[in-house]
Amino acid sequence: MNYEDVMNLAQRRGYLIRSAEAYPNTPAGFWDYGPLGVSLRNRYVEMWRKSIVKRDEMIEIDAAQIMPRSVFEASGHISNFTDPVVVCGKCRSLYRPDKLIEEKLGRATPENLPDAKYDELLKEHGIRCAKCGTPLSGTKRFNMMFKVGVGPQGDEAYLRPETCQGIFADIPFLFKTQRVKLPKGFAQVGKSFRNEIAPRQGVLRLREILQAEIEVCFDPGATATPRFDVAADYELSIAKGDVEPVPTRVSDAISAGTVPNKLVGYYLYLIQSFYEDAVGLKKEEIRLRTLTDVEKAFYSKVAYDLEVRTSVGWLELVACNYRSDYDLKRHSEVSGTDYTVEVDGRKVLPHIFELSMGVDRSLYVILERAYRSEKDAKGGDRVYLSLRPGLAPILAGVFPLVSKDGLDVEAERIYEELRADYDLFYDESGSIGRRYARADEAGVPFCVTVDQDTLTKGEVTVRSRDDRAQVRVKTDELGDWLEAKLVSG
Repeated sequence: MNYEDVMNLAQRRGYLIRSAEAYPNTPAGFWDYGPLGVSLRNRYVEMWRKSIVKRDEMIEIDAAQIMPRSVFEASGHISNFTDPVVVCGKCRSLYRPDKLIEEKLGRATPENLPDAKYDELLKEHGIRCAKCGTPLSGTKRFNMMFKVGVGPQGDEAYLRPETCQGIFADIPFLFKTQRVKLPKGFAQVGKSFRNEIAPRQGVLRLREILQAEIEVCFDPGATATPRFDVAADYELSIAKGDVEPVPTRVSDAISAGTVPNKLVGYYLYLIQSFYEDAVGLKKEEIRLRTLTDVEKAFYSKVAYDLEVRTSVGWLELVACNYRSDYDLKRHSEVSGTDYTVEVDGRKVLPHIFELSMGVDRSLYVILERAYRSEKDAKGGDRVYLSLRPGLAPILAGVFPLVSKDGLDVEAERIYEELRADYDLFYDESGSIGRRYARADEAGVPFCVTVDQDTLTKGEVTVRSRDDRAQVRVKTDELGDWLEAKLVSG
């Protein structure tokens, strides 16, 4: 199994579609979700809401995707949201120097080295234009925000490059109207837009991304949290640098200074345990990589990347940043609005700890982990997606064994009776084996077959996708059977 296998299946079965694929010269970095992809995405987001947002009693908002220039002046995006770029002096091909260096040396290169350092490394390793061999220009900076004009005068605004700035802009009003106390988490799911220089590898590097963002406001002088006890003995997969993770109890990581305080430790537990318990990843497949001063963003006091081991290497899924008071201080200064809150008679400017999740990448990881390829009984290839029932876009298919003798009528009756409560599909095309294969490849956990015994005994055959085991279930108990599988999975 590799990245191409997973993406081919995802496109073949309607999880993903190349945006505007019918048109030539469509820019890279844009993908659409097909019917099964939309369903998988919705289930994943609801799982995130249930396991993290609701569990921690966070407040969810939905901020605008277009905001004025002043917001991004305050956030630092106008001056700092840039990628390095070099240009060939002859054929005008454009490259990211960090990626050229990474390909040459076979190891990751930080994205935010000084421009002069990139130039030095390019020269040191003899890196030239990959197309014509001409030396490359000095490194320059490209701002990755999409600029838009608002109204007939074209007032300057931008598509947001991250969802968190909408939360920060709204915080004074949220504290005032929702009467919340510190610490408090604010959550948002939505699109962000980044004009990547050369996006590659499909959904792993997009110009339009879906984020599930959490910004926790807290008093820097009171970093304890009443929920910490559930996290104290949990083992975080801590990694210092590009190494294998070392399981470390949250309380031990705090004592060692690897994690700065109990609040940060609790939220690192919350996000890692989500990927373990809800998504189903193993602890050894996850690492919380501590970022160096060179790697972390300019606003971060401490930063971790939650990464998952995949066929393309360690892949970042969540940026975990202790942003201190940088954001709220800047928005207060530029907007002229007071961002402080009252805590026990004191005026406090909250600090921020952030969990910024890339949903698209997380869904790719789910598909890759679910991908199975094995030989069937006849020596052919059997490919299927072993998705958990709670995540699978379709829970079951309903098939008549043959489309005659009243079996199709009874199968349609069962389908109509249950489809309001469960995501099902009906199929009577082709042999039963072909229908099973199609359902397996789409990740459908169960297939319900209506045969002669259904008419005489009131029973159906239910086949499980992964082990292909078959059981008989009473027709009038089928809904309860499916419900039990949905709850347990």
